[in-house]
Amino acid sequence: MTSEVALLGIRHHGPGSARAVAAALARWEPDAVLIEGPPEADDIVHLAAGKDLVPPVALLAHAVDDPAKAAFWPYAEFSPEWVAIRHAVDHDLPVRFIDLPAGYGFAPAPWTALDSDDAGEPPADPVALLAAAAGHDDPERWWEDVVEHRAPGADVLAPFAAVAAAMGALRAEGLGESRRDLLREAYMRGRIRAARRAGHRRIAVVCGAFHVPALETMPTVAHDRALLAGLPKKVRTDITWVPWTHRRLSRSTGYGAGVQSPGWYHHLFSTDGDPVPRWLARAAELLRAEDHPVSSAHVIEAVRLAETLAVLRGRPLAGLTETLDAARAVLCEGSDVALELVRDRLVVGDRLGEVPAAAPAVPLQRDLSRLQRSLRLKPEAASKDVDLDLRKETDAARSRLLHRLRLLGVEWGVPVRSPVNSTGTFRESWRLCWQPELAVRIAEAAQWGTTVEEAAGAKAVGTARAAVDLAELTGLVETCLLAGLSGALPAVMRVLADRAALDTDVAHLAGALPALVRALRYGDVRGTDHGALAGAAVGLAERVCVGLPSACVGLDAGSAAAMRGLLDEVHGAIGLLTSVGPRFAPAAPVAPVAPADTAADNGAAPGTDHAGPAGPAGLADRWAAALRSLAAREPSGGPATGAPGLLRGRAVRLLSDDGWLDSLEAGRRLRLVLSAANSAADAAGWVEGFLTGGGALLLHDPRLLALLDEWLTGVSAEAFTDVLPLLRRTFAGLEAGVRTTIGSRVAAGPLDVAPADRAPAGELDRSRADAAVPVVAVLLGVRPRIPRQAAGRNT
Repeated sequence: MTSEVALLGIRHHGPGSARAVAAALARWEPDAVLIEGPPEADDIVHLAAGKDLVPPVALLAHAVDDPAKAAFWPYAEFSPEWVAIRHAVDHDLPVRFIDLPAGYGFAPAPWTALDSDDAGEPPADPVALLAAAAGHDDPERWWEDVVEHRAPGADVLAPFAAVAAAMGALRAEGLGESRRDLLREAYMRGRIRAARRAGHRRIAVVCGAFHVPALETMPTVAHDRALLAGLPKKVRTDITWVPWTHRRLSRSTGYGAGVQSPGWYHHLFSTDGDPVPRWLARAAELLRAEDHPVSSAHVIEAVRLAETLAVLRGRPLAGLTETLDAARAVLCEGSDVALELVRDRLVVGDRLGEVPAAAPAVPLQRDLSRLQRSLRLKPEAASKDVDLDLRKETDAARSRLLHRLRLLGVEWGVPVRSPVNSTGTFRESWRLCWQPELAVRIAEAAQWGTTVEEAAGAKAVGTARAAVDLAELTGLVETCLLAGLSGALPAVMRVLADRAALDTDVAHLAGALPALVRALRYGDVRGTDHGALAGAAVGLAERVCVGLPSACVGLDAGSAAAMRGLLDEVHGAIGLLTSVGPRFAPAAPVAPVAPADTAADNGAAPGTDHAGPAGPAGLADRWAAALRSLAAREPSGGPATGAPGLLRGRAVRLLSDDGWLDSLEAGRRLRLVLSAANSAADAAGWVEGFLTGGGALLLHDPRLLALLDEWLTGVSAEAFTDVLPLLRRTFAGLEAGVRTTIGSRVAAGPLDVAPADRAPAGELDRSRADAAVPVVAVLLGVRPRIPRQAAGRNT
């Protein structure tokens, strides 16, 4: 070290290093502080002077023209850099960042090659190399013993000199270096020279310990300029402060140094004296709050065990490993589940920083902050479930905000299933969890507008114009209604109408219909106009009814399974559409479309088709006709000439469930498909489609179960091997109680009559029945009534 520059080599996010930096700055009293970090932040570092910037926080830099290119520099309360920043602003000292500008990191691909050495591998961790040289296999544990657990001594610069000497030995062997490090160090030397030229006599430099040897000896200015001549063109960059979290700090982001235990490090830095007893007391408090029986005696014994383990393992103080081992053995009574709770809440933690309103931000971020305050939705790092009642104005506004943010790619809230069972559309449940990366998403979304509503509407229109899938468009329409984007909805609907008119793929139409119909349900609570939406939904439904039977012909197994899912969704959508149709009628009547096949062509027996459920008969009748036509398309000339059995059976089941076919007709169709003239594989597929969604009808109609049992027992051995996987899959999807009852029915005897009508298996054995009467009476708590014959024999 020189008399003018004090090089304070640290490990990022180390509490021991932070204490040493605080002691060195207080004792050495520099007149300028230089810190490893992006120079773009020089203009906003003064915000750390107030109490509104609360760590953990991070510097967020992003390319102005491409906000997706972003980088973070996180700081916790125990970060040495943060300690240096606070010392400088509290003592009104100049503070400058001296690392390479962030704009170079956002340059095109050639810059990324500088992150690796000549062999193409990333450089080794210097701390891991030193730990291995010292004979330790755990770098974190070794560093804690030699640095983090040691308090500053009389010579506050001595620890930094020792660490610099160790790093110099590594650098002398060429270990851990990369070309990017050499460029960064050349730039740092230039910033140190600039501080000298500015007249500062006592300059403190806080940087990674690995860089200290390169900053101790200053090469010529020409040497450093030659190195920096190969840098790419710097990208224009914006930078600001954003909140960070301890949980996010535990990942390898920012300096590439993921802190595995930020909550523990925060405790070490903020606690005076022995940190173990206080930390174990906090662990006991946490466990008691979760109904674990932990007493003061447990804490005392855990402290003794942690200290004993440290002595046995040759450590100067009990570290996190010993403390957790003691907590597992004593506080958690050997339970890893309870210990995981301690790890999650205390070792890592959910601490979330705060950023002042004066910090630079894009207008979209400022509008979001305003909405968060007005709607009382405070960002929190811990997951939080929120139930919204859309009949209330505030909850409805919260729902619109969360849906708009999801449309913009800001996943602050994720819809979850409500713990309250409700089929109404007035309730929504969300899981909220604020992540630091969302600041980048907001910066990216700022290109669409200056407010959340404006940006979400513009994003919706842009997404609609770029969409290639019809289902994506209908889903976007649903999102616009949920988000209350009435201004964007007409433009999205125009795109939808144009795409739907040109799309002739029935599968695409069928996949697009459910989202449109679901959106019609939101009218009562959200107060939206559904005239155009209802017209589009009815038009899509009409086209699906016309094209469905033909689209199901000649499908292979995979395509048939996909079409079966669409068939179920469309069936539910049309049922919902006919129920909400009277409330949300289309603006203009939709011309009826003739069914693809008439009832006379579908093979149905006369008099077996019913009028169907109550409701608008037009669309419901056309859908029933389409299902009847599909059910009748048997493969007379091979599999390619008809619809797969899976779809035909599913069509019959849907018709039966809605009352369009009675049980006699369903049984007749089952008997036909299970006849010897049909292939076993096609029959098994038909049965799978017929039984999917519930097998209770086999219990209510014994004749159907008898037909199935008769067919299955008559299948040849070769065909049985082929159809067994289909049958296993079919019956595995039934309810456990239904499977058990079917097995009992089959084992009980004839299946073609109801259990109540069966003849008794034999005469009642009265002597055995009388013997059970006293036991049953005791169980029921009544006085047994002994038959007269039995009483006479006993006397």
